[in-house]
Amino acid sequence: MQYVTIERRGRISIVRFDRGDGVNGLSQQLMRELTEAARSFESDTETSAIVLTGGEQVFTLGYDLKDPEAGAARHAGMAERRKALQYGPRMCDAWEALEPMTFAAIEGWCVGGGAALAVSLDMRVMAEDATLYVPEIERGMNMSWGSVPRFVNLLGPARTKRVVVMAEKIEAQRAEGWGLCDEVAPRGGALERALSLAERVAQLPPVQVRMCKQGVDMAAKALNRAVSYMDGDQFALSQSGADYEEGIKSFLQKRPPKYTGR
Repeated sequence: MQYVTIERRGRISIVRFDRGDGVNGLSQQLMRELTEAARSFESDTETSAIVLTGGEQVFTLGYDLKDPEAGAARHAGMAERRKALQYGPRMCDAWEALEPMTFAAIEGWCVGGGAALAVSLDMRVMAEDATLYVPEIERGMNMSWGSVPRFVNLLGPARTKRVVVMAEKIEAQRAEGWGLCDEVAPRGGALERALSLAERVAQLPPVQVRMCKQGVDMAAKALNRAVSYMDGDQFALSQSGADYEEGIKSFLQKRPPKYTGR
C-alpha cells in the first residue's frame, strides 16, 4: 500500500495512514487502502486491539475534494457515481465490523470523512489541541457514510445536530465531556495514550473481548443501518443541486457561500 502501514506488536497492531502532505486528505486511493487494511484483520485470531492514527500533525482534513478520481466520478452517470460514493461507507463499515477493539489516535484536525471514520471505531483518543469538525453542510452536502447514527449513539440527538447540522468545531476537552472522545492526551501523545488503552485490552482473554464487544455493539447499533441506508443517495442528490456547486466553489475560492436552496 502506498499510504498505509501496519505495525504489529504482539496482540496490538498500529495502522498509520499518512500522505505526507500535512493535509492527509481521504482520496479514493487512500480509502481503498484503509479498507484493505481493515479487512486484513478479518481472519486474524491473534490481534486483540488495533490503533488507527493519521499524520503526526493532522489526523485528516477529510474527503479530498481535489482528488482527480473523485472529480471524474462527479461527472459520470448515476450508476458510476453511486459506485464511487461507496468507498467511504465501505471503509467505515470495514473498520466498524472488526472484532478486535479499535482505537483512533487523533492529532490536530479530524475533519468530515475523518470524523466519520473515527466514530466507526470503538474509542477515540484526542490530543489536547485536536479538533473535530464536520463541515459537510457548509459545503452544500449532507453527512453520509453511515455516520449520523454513530454520532447519535455517542452524543444523543441534540449534540449530534450541533456537530452535523450546525457544524460546530469540537475541541478535545468538549469532545471528552460529550462522550465523543474517551481520553485527552498531551499534544503529540495521542498514539501513546491509545496504545496504553490497547495494552489493557491485550492483557484480557481475547475471545471474551470479542464476544463482549459484539454484545455491546448489537445493543447500541441494531438500527443504525435501517436509518442511514439512504444517505449515499442523498449525497448524490445533493451533488445535483446548485448549492453543492456553490459550497465547493466558495470553499476553493476561500469566500463565504451564497446559498439559494436550489
